[in-house]
Amino acid sequence: MRNRLERYVLYRNLTGVAGALAVITAVILLVQFIEVGRSFGVRTDVSAADVLGLTLLKSPSVIQILLPLVFLFGVMFAYVGLNRRSELVAMRAAGVSAWRFIMPSAIAAFVGGVIAIVAINPVAADMYARYETDRANIVANNLSDAPKDIWLRQGDDHNQMVIHAKSRDTVQGEVRLRGVSLFVYQKNAAGQPEFKRRLEADEALLRPGFWQLKNVREATAGESSVQSDSLTIRSTLDSEAAVERFAGSPDSITFWRLPGAIKQTEDSGFSASGYRLRFEQLLATPVMFAAMAILAAAFSLRLVRLGGLAGLVGAGVALGFVVFFFNQFSGALGKADIIPLFAAAWAPAVVALLSGLTLLCYTEDG
Repeated sequence: MRNRLERYVLYRNLTGVAGALAVITAVILLVQFIEVGRSFGVRTDVSAADVLGLTLLKSPSVIQILLPLVFLFGVMFAYVGLNRRSELVAMRAAGVSAWRFIMPSAIAAFVGGVIAIVAINPVAADMYARYETDRANIVANNLSDAPKDIWLRQGDDHNQMVIHAKSRDTVQGEVRLRGVSLFVYQKNAAGQPEFKRRLEADEALLRPGFWQLKNVREATAGESSVQSDSLTIRSTLDSEAAVERFAGSPDSITFWRLPGAIKQTEDSGFSASGYRLRFEQLLATPVMFAAMAILAAAFSLRLVRLGGLAGLVGAGVALGFVVFFFNQFSGALGKADIIPLFAAAWAPAVVALLSGLTLLCYTEDG
């Protein structure tokens, strides 16, 4: 009987979350279709099929951001339904504690958060990277004054290299740059980069572990230039890492590749705070989902016969939005290095979780 009750409550919650996800997905697709089409303006000849394709590529990353609200609305809808059908009254009359029928919701939300970061995030990040690449190609093909220059940076403990190219091609994962300039720096004893040489090449093809250059002109400080038909130079980038650098946004990098991106960025002499914040936020996702489920339940347990349920549900929705925007605001402060990245990522989830548990303790245990 115990397992049957928990399975029933879990089923109602999953149904509510699925319904909320369907509604929010439909709204996001509509809004993103309009926004993507508007972003091109009147200077580009973009078909509706192109806009729809870009919308489908971008929408999963937006849906992922709004998943906490999906759990909030879905779980709240499920418990309000149980309340209106007097099923919560029957459970309480049978001596069932609120903690018992809330736990399945919290555990399911936590598991959903784990699935979101290990399975959904890689798909959404890959699609967002394709969105940025496809959008850049459309803009470049339609706007003559669109910037086409490519900038990359790679490095290790001893050397750093800045790469500039006039254009690039990425076909079947193979990165090819054209009109390439490579500026090679070597770290001195104090760890400061010192310029060593410059290479100009008509073309650079990224191979596993090295760049293959064609028609190369090499100039070293204080010496005359040397020309060669081909030259190879060591690379710390692979094709996926290079494509991620083209995309630029941390949202375009999958959860599994974020640690590597952090290391490569720091080895190249750049700040990896954006990647670190994104990684910490993904780790905090299961806690955030569980917190939203507990908050939704806590605001939905008031018995209908006592009145005021609609107002309490409205307050729960408002608090959920406050937590969501607090999470976004905290992330902005973390990116600006105003607060520590760990606090920026974890504080909203922990505050929401403690708020939900406190409200449940107050309403259930007095």
